[in-house]
Amino acid sequence: MKICMIGTGYVGLVSGTCFADLGNKVLCVDKDKLKINKLKKSISPIYEPGLDDLIKNNYRAKRLDFTSDLRKAVNESQIIFICVGTPTKNKSNLVDLSQVYNVAKAISKYINNYKIIVTKSTVPVTTGDLIEKIINKKVRKSLFDVVSNPEFLREGEAIRDFKYPDRIVVGSNNKKIFKKMELLYNPLIKKGAKFFCTSRKGAELIKYASNAFLATKITFINEIANLCEKVGINVEDVSVGMGSDARIGSRFLRAGPAYGGSCFPKDTKGLISIADKFKTHLSIVKSVIKSNNNRKILLTKRVNKILNNKIKNKKITVLGVTFKANTDDMRESSSLVLIPYLIKKGANIRYYDPSGPKNSFKKNKNLKFENTLSNACIGTDLIIINTEWDEFKTIDFKKLVKKNNFKVYDMRNLYNPSELKKKGIKYYSIGK
Repeated sequence: MKICMIGTGYVGLVSGTCFADLGNKVLCVDKDKLKINKLKKSISPIYEPGLDDLIKNNYRAKRLDFTSDLRKAVNESQIIFICVGTPTKNKSNLVDLSQVYNVAKAISKYINNYKIIVTKSTVPVTTGDLIEKIINKKVRKSLFDVVSNPEFLREGEAIRDFKYPDRIVVGSNNKKIFKKMELLYNPLIKKGAKFFCTSRKGAELIKYASNAFLATKITFINEIANLCEKVGINVEDVSVGMGSDARIGSRFLRAGPAYGGSCFPKDTKGLISIADKFKTHLSIVKSVIKSNNNRKILLTKRVNKILNNKIKNKKITVLGVTFKANTDDMRESSSLVLIPYLIKKGANIRYYDPSGPKNSFKKNKNLKFENTLSNACIGTDLIIINTEWDEFKTIDFKKLVKKNNFKVYDMRNLYNPSELKKKGIKYYSIGK
């Protein structure tokens, strides 16, 4: 099939590249010409394991191409995916849909024959209705259908998630569309993916409800971890015991920092705004948001106790600053609360992240990015493991630090406390 992806951010680029890898002809569109030129050289704007090679292979095979010419992309495509950002509006729970609506207006100018227009972006309930109205102002209804097909990609594992999904959700008010979308996804359905058909509004809500539930699981186990610390129980035992119940499942039951990234923070807020619009109270989701925000502060302030309230002039190493491993995404990361707090307290901080230095911290004084793990750790007073990169799971702390009386604050529970205790290392974990 001939497909165009409007937007070459995380969703559009990963999905478009994977569609091409399934044998489709894919044209990725972005108004940023500099980005397009880099993509033509197989330079990805995002960090995602395996994506660079996948782009290169499919571009060389002429299944994948990049352009800033929207007219060309719309004219040549059978299916048009809208994959632009839907951020939260400042100081509110409302979703900013301006990019989505601008794309809809632009598409309406260039439709020359029948098109399936698919929202891949996460959008509130009724957004598809509004897109339809916008396009229908310039194009007769017989020339297009608007479909909701939400993505369920995890950063760091996005390619695998696309190629081996649990389910594919398609929402349409025209039942004839389901067969066409099923044909597009047939290679994945053959591998075992469930193809689930519902209404357009149903598909829109499924995405928000799914993310809110996963955010709730993370928040729940983090609160249980707090209780475990008071009672003297290992939260990992609780997680295993709970997760072994098929009704609960083990995924997203690992205690650690607050959830972050591009989805959970904005989608929980977005779900609240949807509920407010329809005058429905979602008390659980509101509590999750509040608890998650408190989590960032709670884990940050534990440094005071670890260092006996003597943070000033201490050398502190932060390992990993992204919100999770295998991504360069800094959005809503706990490090954005942790590091400024420690700087304010007068600490001298070095940080290391395998995905490179971050613009978020460029303006901060008493903060330095180190390009190796060893440089970051040598002579430090405290190591804080913020992100669970594989590189951080087998550290010989004494060999790297090369001094006595340093401490390790492991916010990801990567190490066995008893083993580090035997080595004479003062170790602090979560929920134990």
